[in-house]
Amino acid sequence: MSDTTRHIRHVLSENPVTLVAAGLFMAFVVLALVGPWIVPYDPLVSDATAALKPPSWQHLFGTDAIGRDIFSRTLLATRLDLGIAVSAVALSFVLGIALGLAAGYFGGWWDVGVTRVSDTIMAFPLFVLAMGIVAALGNTVGNIVLATAIINLPFYVRVARAETNVRRHAGFVEAARLSGNGDLRILAVHLFPNILPPAMVQVSLNMGWAILNAAGLSFIGLGVRPPTPEWGILVAEGAQFIVSGEWWVSFFPGAVLMLAVFSFNLLGDALRDIFDPRKRT
Repeated sequence: MSDTTRHIRHVLSENPVTLVAAGLFMAFVVLALVGPWIVPYDPLVSDATAALKPPSWQHLFGTDAIGRDIFSRTLLATRLDLGIAVSAVALSFVLGIALGLAAGYFGGWWDVGVTRVSDTIMAFPLFVLAMGIVAALGNTVGNIVLATAIINLPFYVRVARAETNVRRHAGFVEAARLSGNGDLRILAVHLFPNILPPAMVQVSLNMGWAILNAAGLSFIGLGVRPPTPEWGILVAEGAQFIVSGEWWVSFFPGAVLMLAVFSFNLLGDALRDIFDPRKRT
């Protein structure tokens, strides 16, 4: 067993809550990968004779207003929501860390420009900004990913800039520079690993926020278009039936959405410890 594997096992086993969060995360990943092949019903096929049936062994989560199986739709929505969240966070992580590293290390006009762009984005309510971007560009999956990435970008810029600014004159950086390392190598090999711990905590939080953002946009009609299965759409479709007693239509998709966000929020500490070079000693 490699040292990295031992370190990951130690971090996960040290905190039972973190282990539970990691288990939930892996369960969502597996469901996203195999969901289309294990759903018991076609999530797009309606059956008027089975409309608004309560949970049963035949329909674990019940059925919606036109007889579609809610369990199948919720399960299939896992792939779309996780795909949006992972794509958006990956895009904002790569761009934000690169811009933050450059701003903190080189300073000057580069620092001023990156900071001003970051502050401009943060000046808007982030969800409202995402609404505006999607409304202007169109409510496609690609535009939802782009909008979510833009509103998450300042978090990584600020983390990377602050951590780089503190360490750019540290002893190990000066030693690397005196050894003949160029700026790019110093940024990639010496500074980037030290930025990862706080950045990975931010990744964990942003994953949950990205899922909520995608679901929120769909809930108000600016996200993924029906009848595509998506957690926000499923909650919105069921909201009107809560008063009349058909609670299951929105309850189960909402509970799965809450569980996904919960697991990502709890993973932050584990990711910080896994990627922290000082924790490996």
